Amino acid sequence: MNNRNKYYCVVPAAGVGSRMGTAVPKQYLRLHGKTVIEHTLARLCAHPLIEGVVVAIGADDQYWPQQQLPDPDKIYVAQGGAERCHSVLNGLQFLSGFADVDDWVLVHDAARPCLHHDDISRMIDMLSDHPVGGLLGVPVADTVKRSNPAGEVLQTVSRDHLWRALTPQMFRLSQLQQALQAALDEHFLVTDEASAMEHAGLKPHMVEGRADNIKITRPEDLSLAELYLAQQETA
Repeated sequence: MNNRNKYYCVVPAAGVGSRMGTAVPKQYLRLHGKTVIEHTLARLCAHPLIEGVVVAIGADDQYWPQQQLPDPDKIYVAQGGAERCHSVLNGLQFLSGFADVDDWVLVHDAARPCLHHDDISRMIDMLSDHPVGGLLGVPVADTVKRSNPAGEVLQTVSRDHLWRALTPQMFRLSQLQQALQAALDEHFLVTDEASAMEHAGLKPHMVEGRADNIKITRPEDLSLAELYLAQQETA
C-alpha cells in the first residue's frame, strides 16, 4: 500500500430522493437508530486512513444542522449543486483548498449506509499505486435482457465481465476534477465519477465489493438496509 498520498471523501448529499416518495430526503430518513447519512458518515470517518470527509448539501437544507456527526473535526461542508456531478465538483473544489492535487478522493453516495470497513481497505490496497483509480462493484449475477421502448425483449446480453457499479469511486483529486469539468463542458451525461474518467480516455479499475453495500433508492430498501446493518453489527 502506498501511503505517500492522503485519502479524502466527498459525499454528494444535495438530492431530494424523489423515488422514495417521502417528504424528507432519503439521506435523512431514520434507519437503525440514526439517519441514513449519520450511518454513512460514521463508516467513512471510522476508517483510519480517511483524513476528512466533505459533504455537499443543498443551499436550503433544513435537516443537516440536526445531524449527530460522528467526528465533527473530520467533516467539512460544501455547497451542493443541481446534479450529483455539480455537488462532487464543488466538493473537489473545496478540497483543493488544502489537499494535494495527487491526493486520493473517495466519492461515496450519502444513501449507502452499509459500506463495510474492509471494502474501503481493499480499495486503497488495490488502487493506491494505480495510474487512474477505480471503483467498487459487484459482478452481475442475474440474466440481463435488452428491450425496445415497448418493453419487448430484443436480446439476452452476456453477463460476462458485466458489473454493477457501487461507491466509493476513488480517483486523484486533480484528475477527477478535470475529467468532471470537461464532461460537463462537453454536455456529456455523467452517471458516476468513473464515467467521467472513461470519457477522458482513462480506464478505471473494478474492485469487487460486498453485495450488501446497497443504495437506498426505494422504500423497500430501508428494511433491507436495516437487516444488513444489524447483521454487520453481530458479525
